[in-house]
Amino acid sequence: MKLGFASFVSAAVAAFTIAGVAADCPDFTTYAQSPQGDPSSGPLALPYMRPSPECRTFNSTAVEKVITDMKARLKDPDLARLFENTFPNTLDTTVKYFNATENLAFIITGDITAQWLRDTANQFAHYHTLLGQDKELATLVKAVINNEARYVSQYPYCGAFQPPPESGLPPSHNDWADGVTVNPPVNNQTVFECKYEIDSLCGFLKLSRSYYQATNDSSFINANWFSAIDAIFNVIWEQSQPTFDKDFNLISYYNWTGGNGALSPAVPNGGNNAPRAYTGLVGTHHRPSDDISVFSFLTPANAMLSVELTHLADVLDATHQAKNISKQACQYSSTITKAIWDHTLVNNVFAYETDGFGSRYVMDDANVPSLLALPYLGFLNKTHPAYQATRKVVWSRANPYYAARNFSGVGGPHVDAWNPWPMSHISAIYGTDSDSEILNSLYTIANNTGGLGLIHESISIYDGTYTRPWFAWANSYFAEMLLDLAQRKPHLIFTDGKPYTPGQ
Repeated sequence: MKLGFASFVSAAVAAFTIAGVAADCPDFTTYAQSPQGDPSSGPLALPYMRPSPECRTFNSTAVEKVITDMKARLKDPDLARLFENTFPNTLDTTVKYFNATENLAFIITGDITAQWLRDTANQFAHYHTLLGQDKELATLVKAVINNEARYVSQYPYCGAFQPPPESGLPPSHNDWADGVTVNPPVNNQTVFECKYEIDSLCGFLKLSRSYYQATNDSSFINANWFSAIDAIFNVIWEQSQPTFDKDFNLISYYNWTGGNGALSPAVPNGGNNAPRAYTGLVGTHHRPSDDISVFSFLTPANAMLSVELTHLADVLDATHQAKNISKQACQYSSTITKAIWDHTLVNNVFAYETDGFGSRYVMDDANVPSLLALPYLGFLNKTHPAYQATRKVVWSRANPYYAARNFSGVGGPHVDAWNPWPMSHISAIYGTDSDSEILNSLYTIANNTGGLGLIHESISIYDGTYTRPWFAWANSYFAEMLLDLAQRKPHLIFTDGKPYTPGQ
């Protein structure tokens, strides 16, 4: 499932994207596993890990200016190198196909050659402030939205997809999906993997509204996009239903099995997961980590959904469109928000998952949306007592997926219990105003890149070994966090202590 840069961009892409990639460009998965360019002048001596200009998959002058601005102001040359490597990583390496005329773009996650709805939204989140000034970059994002709208309208329960047929790129074989039966059935020439994760649909909503907020361009709202919104609303309704009706008839709109020779484990109860009662929350079969949920109602995913539905209503109202959809979005958001506070909170601590019968799984997973990331998601303020109490639990032995030794942080069962994720420290930084906590997390990340100057998926607390050398979402999230600190805590990172906003 790993393809080299030579296949990343076809000759048919729009004129302002890379017209082709040199045949001798290295596979970035291999490239990222050893130091490349000259080291930074700081004590970590982090290497320069960007591909050469001719091997980059998209170029943006606005992005290059932000890199120049930040490097000139960051007082730590190692942090400057980390930003220089991570901020452009999505554009440098993951734009596998883009055609502005067709309004289609295909973005891979990094070392997996598929487009995840969740990952893509996060991979582009740190570019949103630039869309209003870089029309080419904005056109790329609009093309991503349009391609995803086609995916969502056809397969709203799926989260990862193959290249669009217009690209001429061959679909990738996914070993993890072998032996899996999905209902409703899917076409694996379009779908890479059909694990249902409600946050994937939230990612599509986030990318859409962020584009509008940055550009005031409503042209992405077309029949294709409205079809996707209708499909999302159908999923919300279906997955808020209980497992049984009043006569104990099984209510099942989607089921997913593992086993049968598949690498993924089986979902219990015939692929329908653990039984749930009605609460107003929306169920999900899998987590943002792609792991099976223990209980169907995932608190942080519902929190993200409630926020994004409100944003959806705001966009529709601002563009004077679809008042009925806007009203329904507000109603769902209100119902979900109330249910989170009514059904997931005990002693001011949010459960990670619940089932409506009183069962609670008190834990957190590093993948966003997470409990640790609730302020980042916009669900509540970082000073809220419930967040403070939950954060204390999450960042301690009370969370079964917190581990600390040579490296520390929150992980999850996706890798193992002794491999925390740097992503958890990024979320932790968003969730505090404490200078000491911010600096501790910031340098925990910086000091644990394996000497490679890129953000990895997870790191062993025992020997520092890492998983996923090329994980674009993690790189984008780190760069997004540094830009947040540039506005919120400039004295911590800048020589002049003055705030910086890209484009200003």
